[in-house]
Amino acid sequence: MVESLNTKVDMVTEATSFLGMPAYGKIMIGDKGFEFYNNTKAKDYIQIPWIEVDHVDVSVVFGGKWIPRYAVATRRNGVYTFASKDPKAVLRAVREHIPADRILKSLSFFQVLRMGGQNLFKKETWTGIGQRLTSRRRPRK
Repeated sequence: MVESLNTKVDMVTEATSFLGMPAYGKIMIGDKGFEFYNNTKAKDYIQIPWIEVDHVDVSVVFGGKWIPRYAVATRRNGVYTFASKDPKAVLRAVREHIPADRILKSLSFFQVLRMGGQNLFKKETWTGIGQRLTSRRRPRK
């Protein structure tokens, strides 16, 4: 059995982890960290201490009426994506442990398309390309 990171639990709710294949389980938010425990596999768990959390990305749809998923970005180990029954309550509980300025709204679909289009049609000069190529070359002996 896995020992919990938390000593005091603030909230427990059903959730889905999107790390690889979707896994169904429970999210536990407590005084020491953010935890996910799988319902079927006891060894499949995620424990993230609050000091390791860099920021939380929130996917907001319909002007905040629906939050389909959110992602917890850590300082060293990457990004963990979750969806839960009551995401607003989960984010309120998370906001008690990390500052509100580190809970970020993710880019919308059209913002991503616009940024990709701007990068696609960005004019690049030949001098810029030449400078990049010369910086990659090895010095002669």
